Amino acid sequence: MNPKHLLSTVPTFLLGCLLALSSHVYFFSPICPDLLHLPSSPSSLPFPSNNNLKKVSKLGEGLLEGPEDVCVDRGGMLYTASRDGWIKRLHKNGTLENWKMANSSSLLGLTATAAGDIVVCDTEEGLLKANEDGITTVVSYFNGSRIRFADDVVEAGDGSLYFSVASTKFGLRDWFLDVLEAKPHGQLLSHNPNTNHTSLVLDNLCFPNGVALSKDQDYLVVCESWKFRCLKYWLEGQHRGKTEILVENLPGAPDNIKLAPDGSFWIAVLQLTSNGFQFIHKSKAAKHLVATFPTLAKMAQGANKNAMVLNVAVDGSIKRMYDDSNGEVMRFVTSVMEFDDHLYMGSLANNFIGKLPL
Repeated sequence: MNPKHLLSTVPTFLLGCLLALSSHVYFFSPICPDLLHLPSSPSSLPFPSNNNLKKVSKLGEGLLEGPEDVCVDRGGMLYTASRDGWIKRLHKNGTLENWKMANSSSLLGLTATAAGDIVVCDTEEGLLKANEDGITTVVSYFNGSRIRFADDVVEAGDGSLYFSVASTKFGLRDWFLDVLEAKPHGQLLSHNPNTNHTSLVLDNLCFPNGVALSKDQDYLVVCESWKFRCLKYWLEGQHRGKTEILVENLPGAPDNIKLAPDGSFWIAVLQLTSNGFQFIHKSKAAKHLVATFPTLAKMAQGANKNAMVLNVAVDGSIKRMYDDSNGEVMRFVTSVMEFDDHLYMGSLANNFIGKLPL
């Protein structure tokens, strides 16, 4: 073949490839995105990286698979839900028990109730209740639609269950698509077990994740992950029914949140996007491209790269920070709970619960 002719066909070939790629993205992109503003880097925190999470004890190592959350009942027994479908509990003597089988790989947040039950979020089935008699469904539908992506739950003193629905459009396995789309598909719901009625508390939330009650239960805190903030919703007092910001511009995406004994809050914080991929949130075309190709989407996710937990006071100020800056021991930490002067941490990437003395 004539070299000049060969060279002349290269631009045509490249143009054809570009058109084919553009057509593929146009027709198969699963998102309709908005742009997303990312927070400052962790270096802007008032605390330097300390890598204290590298010092954790590993509870149940090798016997757990992605224990996303952890809770404790009134007797001091710890519970978690594993990807293998088991709700497991850790006895005070260190024994880990396969307690109740939920037959689900999509169990997330859980809480212990005053009645001694464990209520757990199942992203496929809604809210489940586990006790010695077995597992039953608490609620799986709202307004005629199946509840998808129930994320975290907390019980109030009157028995009401407040729980987040992270996204009404995307499921657990496609959670990063919700980040890329950057539109408010989330809800905060309330379920009254006495009347079996479920009601809407807040709508149009940006991936609502962790849910916690204040020490006096006069307000509720819900974490909006890709807004990098936590909202305060007033349940009592003169501000009842109003919403305000508790803390914003966090150095990452807040996941689960737990009330601490002193009335402050512990928050697990995720790095949503891998270093070098932050630019995608400033370009709709880049978002479409990443969303269309699962390999690119996996590369862009940064949650597996490190771990961080924050202690936030009731005024929204950050009091303490612990991290594992390179994910050497702990990564993708999704929950943190203070109990008996220790922190207990769940993770979707580790095969243990991390325990750290305070």
